[in-house]
Amino acid sequence: MTTVSAEPTRRLQALRTAVASSRGRSSDLSFLPVLAALAIIWAVFGSMNGNFISPANLTNLTLQIAATGTIAVGVVLILLIGEIDLSVGALSGFAAGVMAVLNVRLGVPGPVAILAAIALGIGIGIFNGLWITRTAVPAFVVTLAGLLAWQGALLAVLGGTGTVNITDRGITQLAQGFLPRWLSWCLLAVVVAVLGATSLRQRRRRITKGLSVPSMVRTVLRLAIAVVVGSIGVAVLNADRGMPYALVLLLGLIVVFDLVVRRTRLGRHIMSVGGNAEAARRAGINVDGIRTFVFAAAGGAAALGGVVAASRLFAVNQSSGSGDLLLNAIAAAVIGGTSLFGGRGSVWAAFLGALVIGSISNGMDLLGYVTSVKFLVTGAVLLLSVTVDARARERRLKAGA
Repeated sequence: MTTVSAEPTRRLQALRTAVASSRGRSSDLSFLPVLAALAIIWAVFGSMNGNFISPANLTNLTLQIAATGTIAVGVVLILLIGEIDLSVGALSGFAAGVMAVLNVRLGVPGPVAILAAIALGIGIGIFNGLWITRTAVPAFVVTLAGLLAWQGALLAVLGGTGTVNITDRGITQLAQGFLPRWLSWCLLAVVVAVLGATSLRQRRRRITKGLSVPSMVRTVLRLAIAVVVGSIGVAVLNADRGMPYALVLLLGLIVVFDLVVRRTRLGRHIMSVGGNAEAARRAGINVDGIRTFVFAAAGGAAALGGVVAASRLFAVNQSSGSGDLLLNAIAAAVIGGTSLFGGRGSVWAAFLGALVIGSISNGMDLLGYVTSVKFLVTGAVLLLSVTVDARARERRLKAGA
């Protein structure tokens, strides 16, 4: 009898270890340093150039960060399991190229071409995940190979012209269209209602299971902050052209994956794998399956980001997905508060980090600074963010010792 019950006991202990490794790593206060930095950036640029905080410029800012933020969502998921994907930039360009060729040269309807591009990204992500888990080749090497391969695939797809111009409104409206003002307010009301219902349901479930719950005052305060921030954002965007479709798409993607990570068993397994992969394996979690799923999700997000970028530029060319796109996507995830060591962070880090990087770039453009200065400042912010994360991890390890 002892032998029969030993295995479940070991699995339970391993699961507790894995959960403990990632517990408390996405607290409500984790975003405060990022928000404080963002407030300082906006205050500095706003004081130096009043156009920075104008509704027109802030609308442009959301359009500028949409593609990077979408790709960064996938990067956040990859970092949560303690891995890295260097191919997301090149993959975004390749997927956009496939979409453009399908639509422009083969006459495939825009929405179908977009779905095909996303399916391609998911398929490549699955390939990455399977290769990493089945061959034990580090993700760094596999995705570095992908970075080179998908750049070459883009050149092959585009052919001799090197550029494919996009005119299909089913594609261009992603980055060029805006919600009616009344619909923006309705969307905000729906989001707030969903957040409130989700928080209350989670609270009741924890009470039923005898677990600790935050005070009702804290829950209401969090919801009130979301209402105030959301209302200000909608009001500012509506003062110009309205809420961009690209922003709605980005926020919708974040909300979906945030709910998956925080509210589902799959999300708990993702955090457990990132916190302690070996303990998660001993607890019976399919670690290889989780890794493959995350790489697939990152591939799909990268492809969608490439589509958004192509929609904004009305074209795909040989440089699509290259340049600083990869570095900005990874930097956005890290600056937003996602740990490079795995198991700590939130999907919202993609949006906040992209907003920080985009604000720096946008503000310096308004002030006439050259590209080299923007790179230096962004690099300094990234280094500071990683340093803070490393020091925090060191303190946690000492406290647990």
